[in-house]
Amino acid sequence: MRRVIVQEWVSLDGVVQAPGSPNEDKSGGFRHGGWHLPYFDDMSRNWVLANLTEAGGYLLGRRTYENFAGHWPNASAEEQVIAQPLNTRPKYVASTTLTEPLAWQNSTLLKSDVATAVRTLKQKDGGNLLVIGSSKLVQSLIDFDLVDEFRMMIDPLLVGGGKRIFGNDGALRPLRLVESRVTTTGAILATYAPAEPKR
Repeated sequence: MRRVIVQEWVSLDGVVQAPGSPNEDKSGGFRHGGWHLPYFDDMSRNWVLANLTEAGGYLLGRRTYENFAGHWPNASAEEQVIAQPLNTRPKYVASTTLTEPLAWQNSTLLKSDVATAVRTLKQKDGGNLLVIGSSKLVQSLIDFDLVDEFRMMIDPLLVGGGKRIFGNDGALRPLRLVESRVTTTGAILATYAPAEPKR
């Protein structure tokens, strides 16, 4: 059975909004776009690349899909190590506003509700499904207990507000630490998986 793996760049106060660029997502008046970039080092770049290349496909929300589709098909020669898996592997897009055919090669719109569609994808053959960014999609996957692993790069930074993947629904969801490393910039690369609740 395929697993759903969520990869996020997250601030210490849990924000995932617009980590990569000042103009990535200004919704809600967000003013700190690009906050994540100073925390990259060789270890974290290799971590991102390993996550991308190990995946059998990608699950994306609409905003992340549109951002990626606007960039990666035209990526520079230096970016091809990342662009190649993103461009060639299957991409499954959760959206109620997009229609097929999707322009980015190997992209498929999830036809049914997200929970049903992802459960079906998990039963199919192929490598694990990596979710990148896509905060609203991740919230839905968490709500339906469809996340098998969280791979987080936690930056030593307080952003003060913005989009988060963990909601305020009052649900208790224990996790166990699978692996962790500290980068040269003080960020933590941490992998968590669901744990059994303590009695």
